[in-house]
Amino acid sequence: MELKIGDSVTAIYKTGHYYGEITRELENHYTIKVLAVKKHPMQGDLHHPKEAEVPFFHERKALAYREQANVPKPMVKPFNESIPDYKESLAQALSALIESLEKEDTPFSQKSLSCLENLKREYFK
Repeated sequence: MELKIGDSVTAIYKTGHYYGEITRELENHYTIKVLAVKKHPMQGDLHHPKEAEVPFFHERKALAYREQANVPKPMVKPFNESIPDYKESLAQALSALIESLEKEDTPFSQKSLSCLENLKREYFK
């Protein structure tokens, strides 16, 4: 299916998954305006997933409401349902990630949970 500007889509960007709208088409990417969060990004080093002992353990925020991101075309799929509310979707995605990490008892999960608690305070001031 050919996607075009204005289409509602889901898009995977780094380790997050979002609902949004195509605002621009480039040769190999679509620019997506983020409207909701489907899956919150994982914490830590993208090159060493699930490892706690890395030179820099990144705190990764979800893309903001209406933030634009260039996403490779294969990571963008059509979405034909209503897009959820951004704040509600962010809260649900964050809760789902926290729940999954709480089931693990690893140095990675502990560091991730610490980052996510900081983000939770920042997101929902």
